[in-house]
Amino acid sequence: MYNRGIRGATTVTRNEEQDILTATAEMLKEIVERNQIIPEDICSVWITVTPDLDATFPARAIRDLKGWDMVPLMCSTEIPVKGALPMCIRLLIHVNTMKGQREMKHVYLNQARILRPDLGISSS
Repeated sequence: MYNRGIRGATTVTRNEEQDILTATAEMLKEIVERNQIIPEDICSVWITVTPDLDATFPARAIRDLKGWDMVPLMCSTEIPVKGALPMCIRLLIHVNTMKGQREMKHVYLNQARILRPDLGISSS
């Protein structure tokens, strides 16, 4: 068994609680489906947001999911880098799996697709 990282990022158009929670849940759902993972295999989830998103903790969208109550979650704010993509939520999920690192399917949604176009795995 290996511990692998799966990255995800998405954006919202408003700094509103429901927008942040909905976007976080959509991104997580896409990561879980694409990678066929179950909560019992998740070691931890690190969530970051850009400084312009402070209406809620994105982890709230994860905490209420069935089976995710024992997954350690960490939220933090990114440093305010000039020219950074605004209103961005990012996830780094650490998962126990037998899959190789190149088999992990990273997910970039909405405007966050511009962050890693080289991965070729994105959604709108």
